[in-house]
Amino acid sequence: MDLRLKKQSDFNEVFRKGKRSYSKNLALIYIKKSELKVGISVSKKHGNAVKRNKIKRLIRAAYYPFLEKLPNYHIVFLPKTGIDFSYNDLLDDIKYLLKKEKLIDEENFN
Repeated sequence: MDLRLKKQSDFNEVFRKGKRSYSKNLALIYIKKSELKVGISVSKKHGNAVKRNKIKRLIRAAYYPFLEKLPNYHIVFLPKTGIDFSYNDLLDDIKYLLKKEKLIDEENFN
């Protein structure tokens, strides 16, 4: 089962109707849906394709541990520009955002 948000129309719906939340390095936009799908949107302001793909790989690896606990939403992660990204920073930011928006339970993660 593919959990990636791929269609432009799905991204546009999340951007248009979604609830937004922010952390130091990331923005999270989400809407309630019938199935879980996660997308990442990295703008060209981040650099060339190699840099953008590296950021996407890091974000994908950082949200992976939370997939089993997430309810049915369409979620989009937007990294902020001008930041050197590390896996641990992204992991902390994703955990912070998911707890802040009550998309995961506090007792499941320390």
